[in-house]
Amino acid sequence: MGTGSVLWGVLAPMASRCRSVPAPICRRANPPWSLTILVVTLLSGVAQTIAAANCDQWGRCELKLTGPATGNPFVDVKLTAEFTQADQRITAAGFYDGDGVYRVRFSPPTVGEWSYVTSSNAKQLDGQRGSITAAPPTGDNHGPVRVARQFHFAYADGTPFKPLGTTCYAWTSQPDELQERTLETLAAAPFNKVRMCVFPKRYTWNENEPPSYALEGTPPDQWEFDRFNPEFFRQLERRIDQLAGLGIQADLILLHPYDKGHWGFDRMPAEADDRYLRYVVSRLAAFRNVWWSLANEYDFMKEKEESDWDRMIRVVTDADPYGRLTSIHNGFQIYNHTNPRLTHASIQNGSAAEDPGRAVLYRDAYRKPILLDEIKYEGDIPKRWGNLSAEEMTHRCWNTIIAGCYPTHGECYLADDDILWWAKGGVLKGQSPARLAFLKQVLDNAPAAGIDPIDKWQHPRIAGQPGAYYLVYLGKQSPEEWYFVLPKHGLEDGMRFRVDVLDAWNMTVTPIDGEFVVKQQTPYLFADENERTVPLPSRPYQCVRIERVEKSE
Repeated sequence: MGTGSVLWGVLAPMASRCRSVPAPICRRANPPWSLTILVVTLLSGVAQTIAAANCDQWGRCELKLTGPATGNPFVDVKLTAEFTQADQRITAAGFYDGDGVYRVRFSPPTVGEWSYVTSSNAKQLDGQRGSITAAPPTGDNHGPVRVARQFHFAYADGTPFKPLGTTCYAWTSQPDELQERTLETLAAAPFNKVRMCVFPKRYTWNENEPPSYALEGTPPDQWEFDRFNPEFFRQLERRIDQLAGLGIQADLILLHPYDKGHWGFDRMPAEADDRYLRYVVSRLAAFRNVWWSLANEYDFMKEKEESDWDRMIRVVTDADPYGRLTSIHNGFQIYNHTNPRLTHASIQNGSAAEDPGRAVLYRDAYRKPILLDEIKYEGDIPKRWGNLSAEEMTHRCWNTIIAGCYPTHGECYLADDDILWWAKGGVLKGQSPARLAFLKQVLDNAPAAGIDPIDKWQHPRIAGQPGAYYLVYLGKQSPEEWYFVLPKHGLEDGMRFRVDVLDAWNMTVTPIDGEFVVKQQTPYLFADENERTVPLPSRPYQCVRIERVEKSE
């Protein structure tokens, strides 16, 4: 095809195979991708359909066009495409991908036929028309993750999503072999979200140069802030797709302070920041497993004012046609997460995770989902934030869940090769991930509505769904028994419950014989009608799980 041709590649993540298409379009990944092509030939400026094409709802469709390659196409050429279906209209920004190639990516939110038309200040790219058909989603495609029930998350199809994340800041800035090892580790780990940076990180135990850079220029600090490196972004996209194949959300950190001027990505002028953010969003917004995190420890970037962050949050959310999850992460000064453009609060506060009664306060303050994304790290480095025991990391994650929030794991064990998971990835060395896999099983088996505080001011260690499901986490206490008593909410005399004792550290489940039948004891509490207690093993990190038994059982 000549320079006036349009090529549609429809990427359907998690599909079973890759159909026979031209090699430059069909890239084999692990797991495989399904790829369908819609070819349109322009005859005298009129688009003529050659073959129909289907793509999955919430999948990723890509319009590829040939246009100007001279001057600076990153700045000089504007390109958008409007996709319409009935009364739905979605405008997606295109981007320059080098060598005269322009792309527009689209993720259809509903099934059925979508028509499109392009708009551009470049004649070759303007006014191209066509249509695609979005088929029902297949495989593990549940759509993007969204806020659900105010404090929780679910995929677009309603399937609950309960974040249990990890931090691996600069894993995509490492050699390919190490990146592959990180993916192998994640495939066997319990984590379903990864906090990761676009830009490289320069800090103790992480001072190597990356294989490539997001901007054109001469390393380490001579950059053309108006020219991007498409090959860098293609590699990043490949890794994001591989995370999707593992069922992992990419919590993408767009800016961070751990540069210290070495590269200068932490102190770009405002117009460069905004141009970079728009370019990233134009490339990645159609990836259904991408979340936006404006910054890691935003307040440590002293060259920027809080008003700059207000502006950049607006830039990202205005550029994103799909409303992907968006946050900003703090160092010492917590950002005002009441900003309606932020979908959830990403908090650094290790002490908040030491007790559920502390963490729960953030829910009341911001009234949206709370992710305690940095509760310190399991490890042995000589930094106060990076030497938690595995027991303490596990304990803090349980506390966070009981508070109705969601935790993020991290690991910093010293190594001769300076490969620490928190920065570079590689392999996990700690003992908490296995325990967090046990916690994930507990969460997966909990009600779809999620874990919520039930009587937060009086009984902060009891959470669940009133009258139906309870987790009573006893933390570092080591009692011989627990007196069966629950807050009154949702309870009536005669309700029956079964009980298991969960050992959060030893990862065991011990069923307790018989059923517990509740009777109101005080104006605020219900207890077992026979005043039964739950026997415990006299060691810490025990949790009593209580589930309603329906009469039919």
